[in-house]
Amino acid sequence: MGDKSKVIFGNVMSDKVYRKACNSKKKLMKKFGDDSAADYRISIQQNPYIGPALGVQNITLSDEKSDLAFDEEKGIIVGNIRMGFGHYRISMAMASCAHYLGYTPYWMDLNSYPQTTCTKVISAQNDLYSLGSRLSKNPLFNKFIWEPMNYEGFRALSYNSSDQKNAELMAPVYRNVPKDIPVIATHVWPAQAAIHAGMKHVVNAIPDNWPMALHLSEGSVHTIQCHNAYMGYRVLNGMNKDQVCNAMPEGSLVYTGHYIDHELVSNIEKDCEQRILRKKMKAPMRFLLTIGGAGAQKEIFAGMIRHLLPMIREKKAALYVNVGDYKNVWEDLVREIPEMKELSSEHFNNWEDTENFAQFALNPNSIVTGIHGFWHENIFEAVYCTNLLMRSCDVLVTKPSELAFYPVPKLFIRRVGKHEMWGAIHSAEIGDGTLECRDLPHTIQMLDLFLQDRTLLEDMCHNIVTNKSIGIYDGAYNVVKLAMSMK
Repeated sequence: MGDKSKVIFGNVMSDKVYRKACNSKKKLMKKFGDDSAADYRISIQQNPYIGPALGVQNITLSDEKSDLAFDEEKGIIVGNIRMGFGHYRISMAMASCAHYLGYTPYWMDLNSYPQTTCTKVISAQNDLYSLGSRLSKNPLFNKFIWEPMNYEGFRALSYNSSDQKNAELMAPVYRNVPKDIPVIATHVWPAQAAIHAGMKHVVNAIPDNWPMALHLSEGSVHTIQCHNAYMGYRVLNGMNKDQVCNAMPEGSLVYTGHYIDHELVSNIEKDCEQRILRKKMKAPMRFLLTIGGAGAQKEIFAGMIRHLLPMIREKKAALYVNVGDYKNVWEDLVREIPEMKELSSEHFNNWEDTENFAQFALNPNSIVTGIHGFWHENIFEAVYCTNLLMRSCDVLVTKPSELAFYPVPKLFIRRVGKHEMWGAIHSAEIGDGTLECRDLPHTIQMLDLFLQDRTLLEDMCHNIVTNKSIGIYDGAYNVVKLAMSMK
């Protein structure tokens, strides 16, 4: 198999880069231990949260016996990590489409095994990334450290060299997983770890459309959501400074389309038709705000809510606010904007209530008014809540991350990391989202445009339907079919 830190797609790393990669692994071993000889037993458990809807079963590391076993004919592993909500959301899309296509999706979160070196390493990296996201509110930190790191630092082959060496510490969690079961990884580490562990059929579903060596997992088939990312990845553009790199070989990179859940794709026409109808009937326009725990954009969301309060009172606008599993974010908003309280209904930690509201809002005869806050302690419910609410909202307000690819009209607020800007650019190009609004005045301008303009929302809805007809949102189906065809 060769040392994937020394040679990356035929590009030989310098001795200095390779030594740095080896030293990185040694430091992590010293800090978190070396469990490469551990024999972690596998147990399959029903996922109580998204299992009923998406057919998901969890892969746990436990000696506890289970009545469930791997379906080695129709089973497919969705390998992921919890780092923010994005990789979980993409994983849910893969599981949804696998379930629809008749396969059994197994959920394997490499950040959920606290006894392992693997999880300890990932958790430490997650803490660092969360800290960086919070500090990015500082303009100087953002300009000189955070954006360059997310744009050029992660782009370098030397970064991938260290990542590959560190991922060797993650391989033991796959030891007792049947090697012939396909793996779809929605973050590069589960893909790299699977390859190091000898898994035979690995698809590395790249989330970003800014080509970065961060996302490379040689030995797996890489998939991308956008055509505009293909050439940059294929020739490893700019990943070794000015040097011309050896290209990725034929068959190692595949365009699939956007990674979207079956439940969302299959209802695109119906949902867009209802959005257009609500606009014509002058029903309150429904804005869905998704707020992350890092709070990097909390000030923008607070400013938007203040601006919309008069229109919410006049029943010209309505808000869904999903704070995920961060109740403190909702409490901070209500503390800062006391007027929210009288207009708000709290759907807190009650999944049945959330599902009932989502169904009510989908009814063509339902009028949604006021502000509806959603918080769920469980990560699966926290993430999937946005999916449920997305169908009945008119406009999704989000940073241009993984949600940039979803088939719903979108208002993009300021990014967190320069690599994310390409999500807004792509969405604007295919006509299902706005430009990135990098400050509050431009965000409010776009809010008012959605509310007052007769055609903006309708045009986006027509574009979404057109995009569906040419397969732009079929990525998750295509990734699953690709993974199963590798057997």
